[in-house]
Amino acid sequence: MTQPANLESLISSSRASFRLLTDEERQASLEAFLAPWRPHTDLWVFGYGSLVWRPEFDYLEQRQAHVNGYHRSLCLWSRRNRGTPEQPGLVFGLDAGGSCRGMAYRIASRRVRDTLYELWKREMPSGAYIPKWLNCRTRQGNIRALVFTMDRSTDAYVPGLTKEQLISIVQNAHGIYGPCTEYVLETAHALKQVGIQDSKLETLVSGLQDKSALSREGKLAAQRTPKG
Repeated sequence: MTQPANLESLISSSRASFRLLTDEERQASLEAFLAPWRPHTDLWVFGYGSLVWRPEFDYLEQRQAHVNGYHRSLCLWSRRNRGTPEQPGLVFGLDAGGSCRGMAYRIASRRVRDTLYELWKREMPSGAYIPKWLNCRTRQGNIRALVFTMDRSTDAYVPGLTKEQLISIVQNAHGIYGPCTEYVLETAHALKQVGIQDSKLETLVSGLQDKSALSREGKLAAQRTPKG
């Protein structure tokens, strides 16, 4: 699938600024976040993307949670996990405005530092998120949790993409964790499984599935076309 010229220009212009954080920079970010944390207390982590279906850490409890002031959005270039510098994919960021429902996980106090060390390697390779302590509403009561919010000042931030642009980017990208399409579909499926509705994401998934079906039909038609 070829991409629109304006999309190619957008990808090209963002390529030069891509940089991974050093181990020292990532550790400093983690320590800054943990400064207000009281040792020997459990810590909540709010997930809104892949953390919903692949948390990859042990937790004592999980709850549906609601965050005000931010919404789930495919607005972050992924040049490693779900794409490459030459063909970036997109991953979810928690962008300013609106609200978001996701899953909150309670980490035992004794595991907090080790868990967050690994989580920082996964979620903060380029520092495109701003980790914040945010209030989350749950049915069992309010909690304060770690939330990875979108840093709008980073060149990896790409807001305002059309549905067609989103589909084109997602279908073409593949990173060290696999296809970008898988990431989007797995997130949508996991949210649906826990009863969380995201109408924009569901519309995007329908578009991806329609494009995939058309692509398969085109390949089959080409195979049926007599040659020579």
